[in-house]
Amino acid sequence: MAYKITDACVACGSCADACPMEAIAEGDGKYEINADICVGCGSCADTCPMEAIVEE
Repeated sequence: MAYKITDACVACGSCADACPMEAIAEGDGKYEINADICVGCGSCADTCPMEAIVEE
């Protein structure tokens, strides 16, 4: 299951550092997850200090 980053994202980058698939990149004001690459491991959600990453 893929994850998505909500508007609660403060663009700290911790999710991108935690992603083993490198599926997260900086977008327009927040980070974005490439659903085609995401394997649904949840590392990003576990790392996010703002709890801005949710299951899609």
